[in-house]
Amino acid sequence: MSSGLARALEPVLDFVFPPRCPACGAGVGRHGGLCGDCWAGLAIPAEPWCAACQRPLRGDNGAGADDGASALCAPCLAKPPRHDGIYAATLYTPTSRKLVLAFKHGRRIALAPMLARLIAARLPADGAGRVIVPVPLHRGRLWVRGYNQAALLAHELARLGQGEVMVDALERRRGTPSLGGLGAKARRRALAGAIVVRERAKARIAGREILLVDDVFTSGATSEACVRALRGARARSVRIACFARVLDESLDAVRRPLPDRVLRESETPGAITAPGAT
Repeated sequence: MSSGLARALEPVLDFVFPPRCPACGAGVGRHGGLCGDCWAGLAIPAEPWCAACQRPLRGDNGAGADDGASALCAPCLAKPPRHDGIYAATLYTPTSRKLVLAFKHGRRIALAPMLARLIAARLPADGAGRVIVPVPLHRGRLWVRGYNQAALLAHELARLGQGEVMVDALERRRGTPSLGGLGAKARRRALAGAIVVRERAKARIAGREILLVDDVFTSGATSEACVRALRGARARSVRIACFARVLDESLDAVRRPLPDRVLRESETPGAITAPGAT
């Protein structure tokens, strides 16, 4: 359908299906947007942040604070990352949790364009030549779910001019248990050797800048396995892009305080217990 025809039919669509906020169901001005309260419930990462992983820094949380752009967070100082940055649209809050669960488990795939637009707003403006690679699902889980939410986001980012999508560059060769209740070491053991670069993709990966896409960044175990595989295929750089990043210590970045009742009911998870974590 052409964009002109879509605009012409928009009033009819709005009459039959009144636009609703996908997070809370409140009425909104047009489809594909959030209500004011839910926008206020999103926590957008902001500077100062870690030069290596873009973790928001507060006070004395990082080293090199006097040098601004060179400040590093404690985790990156303790273990320098293999990746070249984590670009998260939001931090994991009750509002972003609702959107993630609706998109990932509620089959609300129409959320993909909005989530991708929020991710794209955080990315460096140098998409030319970039290869967009989604975190893979094992074929068993893909068969049950019916779609790979990371692949949907990757396609939308490509439509937004963020690079060339290569949806099958990575393969999850064996199924892994749900990672939501596992510690960091257990996650790494579960993922050891599970994710590889497909042979036919290696030539296109070598020497290229890769944008690795997922919906949620939790402990980083899955992304680390993907980055290791991509680096092994001689990728020049690997940046990670996601919609929500679990960082409990940064939840005070929400633009307005959330009532205690809301926080209790939403059961905002920590970095190990995020529902749907991969």
